[in-house]
Amino acid sequence: MKNLAKLVLFFSLSFAVIFLAAAGVRFLALRVEWVRTLPQGPETVLSALIVAAHWALSLGLYGALLLSLSYAAREKIFVPAAVVCLIVLSMGFCFGVSAGLEHWGHVSPEQSVRRTLGGPGLILTNALSSNETAIVLLKGPAEPRGPRVAAIPGRPLIYQEEAPGPESIDLPPVPFRDESPWFLKSIAIDIRLSAGQMAQCFSAGLLPFLIYTGALIFCLSSLGFILKLSAWPLANLFLGCLAFRGILALETFFNSPEMQDVFESFLENRLPLQLTVPLIFCAFGLLVHIYSILVFLAKRRSDDDY
Repeated sequence: MKNLAKLVLFFSLSFAVIFLAAAGVRFLALRVEWVRTLPQGPETVLSALIVAAHWALSLGLYGALLLSLSYAAREKIFVPAAVVCLIVLSMGFCFGVSAGLEHWGHVSPEQSVRRTLGGPGLILTNALSSNETAIVLLKGPAEPRGPRVAAIPGRPLIYQEEAPGPESIDLPPVPFRDESPWFLKSIAIDIRLSAGQMAQCFSAGLLPFLIYTGALIFCLSSLGFILKLSAWPLANLFLGCLAFRGILALETFFNSPEMQDVFESFLENRLPLQLTVPLIFCAFGLLVHIYSILVFLAKRRSDDDY
């Protein structure tokens, strides 16, 4: 019981730290994207926080489960008890966070604070160099197509009553650049799609959410045997990261519209389409759990023979 209590505490702390850190980073990224475009849309701080928290929920689930399974393997906690404990904790945290975000989503936009970047006289430029063209919005971002002054190097200032050209102006106030490698970008995209799928299931009702989330967590919990493959915990954790990345990619692949069409044509209404992916996860997790049990029994029998 003492080890299980430590496992509960470890999972709770891991989930909280990963969730809050990921939500904060995602919120800053969304704000950067928001300030890059004028006119700025009706996005509020609360709406950006909700989107960031939805994205962080999926990352928190994967990350906390991986770290907790690694902790259980290092502390040699009884595997069935650890798996059941982690499944219950994961579903409880996912449901609690999803319910809170759903409640926040119903908050009236008038009750949330809207923020507008800058004010009258806002200067827009694509670079910090003094030789670049700059545009001065005389009435600020509130009227981005209103009167303006264009400052072109080597030419007199040009006054315009209104902005010519397209409706949207993509001029960042500072030269933000996205130089992240594609590997990290693909993970972020898959996490966003996974979070969107969980949010969609929660909107469909409690039962669809529990079925999908429970099947996913059951599948992830079955990968705990990977964290015991060698005597080096760090190497096992790295292998676990690769395995969890594979499950995340499979989740995105199975929920893609093309695969949903394949499942629908294959099943021919013999099974609800919403149950297809959860059943695949349950079947895979069950096979892995059975394999782990057989390996454990085989090792125990060989030890008894000696």
